[in-house]
Amino acid sequence: MMQETVWLITTVSIATLAAVFVWVITRSRQRAEYKTIQQSGYRWRKRLFVALAAAGIPLMGVTLMKMPYAAATNADAQALHVDAMGYQWYWEISESEAQVGQTVVFRVESADVNHGFGIYDESMRLVAQTQAMPGYTNELVHVFDQPGTYQILCLEYCGVAHHQMKAEFQVLTNQEEGGA
Repeated sequence: MMQETVWLITTVSIATLAAVFVWVITRSRQRAEYKTIQQSGYRWRKRLFVALAAAGIPLMGVTLMKMPYAAATNADAQALHVDAMGYQWYWEISESEAQVGQTVVFRVESADVNHGFGIYDESMRLVAQTQAMPGYTNELVHVFDQPGTYQILCLEYCGVAHHQMKAEFQVLTNQEEGGA
């Protein structure tokens, strides 16, 4: 009984689909109606394009203004320059302290394989990152706005001890002294 019901539903569905195809074929031969549909479609396509452009161009401008590229090229002479070299499986960092509000330029490279250079705040939220590559120096410009101990972790799997590739970077308030 169940198989007969399924067979009947399938047959009716196929017949309905065939009837829709026949209807579409017969209607498509009427070119005058097609031109009307075509013109209407082109009008809607033009309106949609204008609407997307009107919304998209300002949105693109707003989002691109927040890109860090201008900050990287305008790093001032008072910035703290920190050399960071990645090795399997540790970081070698030339400076380990900075002041809140101070511009820090991390010059990041690798001695062996690709590493990801990620700076995490005390709540383990990623605040800045770049790639460490052999034979190439990436500059990461960052201004720390909160004091604390920041973790530098590798973001790219670099071998069996990847999870141990950590370093600390202290950000002090203007009242604090270094070396604490």
